[in-house]
Amino acid sequence: MTGQKTHTISIIYGDGIGPEVVGASRKIIDATGVKINWEVCEAGAQVFKKGIATGVPQETIESIKKNKIVLKGPLETPVGYGEKSANVTLRKLFETYANIRPIKEFPGVPSPYEGRNVDFVIVRENVEDLYAGIEYMQTPGVAETLKIITRKGCEKIVRFAFEFARSEGRTVVHCATKANIMKFSEGMLKRAFEDIAKDYPEIEARHIIVDNCAHQLVRFPEKFQCIVTTNMNGDILSDLGSGLIGGLGFAPGANLGADVAMFEAVHGSAPKYAGTNTINPLAVLLSGVMMLRFIREFDAANTIEQSVLATLESGVYTQDVNKSGSVSTTEFTDTIIKNFGKTSNAWAKRDYKPIKVHVLSTDRDYVKVTNRREMGMDVFIESSLSAEELGKELREMTVDSPFELKDISSRGVKVFPSMGTDPDVVDHWRLRFMIRDKTDMNDTVSLELLRRIGEKHRWMHTEKLNEFDGAQGYSKAQGED
Repeated sequence: MTGQKTHTISIIYGDGIGPEVVGASRKIIDATGVKINWEVCEAGAQVFKKGIATGVPQETIESIKKNKIVLKGPLETPVGYGEKSANVTLRKLFETYANIRPIKEFPGVPSPYEGRNVDFVIVRENVEDLYAGIEYMQTPGVAETLKIITRKGCEKIVRFAFEFARSEGRTVVHCATKANIMKFSEGMLKRAFEDIAKDYPEIEARHIIVDNCAHQLVRFPEKFQCIVTTNMNGDILSDLGSGLIGGLGFAPGANLGADVAMFEAVHGSAPKYAGTNTINPLAVLLSGVMMLRFIREFDAANTIEQSVLATLESGVYTQDVNKSGSVSTTEFTDTIIKNFGKTSNAWAKRDYKPIKVHVLSTDRDYVKVTNRREMGMDVFIESSLSAEELGKELREMTVDSPFELKDISSRGVKVFPSMGTDPDVVDHWRLRFMIRDKTDMNDTVSLELLRRIGEKHRWMHTEKLNEFDGAQGYSKAQGED
């Protein structure tokens, strides 16, 4: 049934229901005969309470660095201990940039889409986007979050999505973005997708606006095979996906990078159910099936998967499916093991292949340009003046400056010079200054502009307006010419 290689794998039992569902999964995996040396590690609540602010001790980090493969239970951040999620810390420490969420219909599990053959996977970029967590209070009433998208990050996740589709014999990949609004950040993923798709001619590549993707998932989920998307979009769509097939108890996941692969359920620690012996272990177990395929133990993975389907088809299930007639976690686990060797036709047979993970250039300047030019500067300030008062003052202030005030916007809408409307504004303004007469812009003149502005107003943020190889590298406010 299995190969002869012994795999050393780090295992984190986690918090709340974690020890029960991870323990059940380990028992089932071991029963296949696959040779695994489990190295038990700690992370999460108990680690925070020991005073380790990250929730991840150094011994766990060293184990994962050495073993490269992790099976992990849910972790919590207790109130009063730690500030950052231990889950996010682990993903970022090991650059597990690809989050994989299979969404499949299960036999015997009631859902609104029963019988529709729902079977797709979401490949979510896992470290960038708004989840970089870079936030500032610009004024007492205005918050800013920076959405960080890199070309390298886009290329990694797109190429991974195509390789994952290829490994499972999937023939269509959708790229879901909001590139119609965020043309630089979300648009970068769209452009990377279109460029890289040429390397996979056997796979059909389709771009879709993310809100339409959500709409179509609810109407026609069976039309999708693989969806690649940015971090926040993927977070939302993947939870939508689990709702299509019975809930988070049936939602396995994996966080994969060039060096480390972590396999974990999507659900949380559910502490109120801890110790009740009622929890469905399938989300962790099916994450373990993904892990077995990743380490090329395809027979063991198939044995577990077929047994799970046969068990559900036989009417054995946990209380999240139906409280009436449900069995305990322990009984469910033992039944899956007893059903080893049984098969089911509930899921399409796939010829699984190893996933190829590409390693890209380590150059810091990943995208190289021949020519660049600084066209001007945006300055964000706090002021209680009106747009007209502010505009008049700033133009007088910069009459002898290399910069001229082009316009002022508030909340993304141009308000000076007035367009004859009266949009609601606050005390947070974006001032757009352009360099006069194609004068060379430099930091000396930029700092002088900030000095002048700072004499009368509190500025908190600046952005240079770049042009790269003749392409404009900044967006315009609504109404800006």
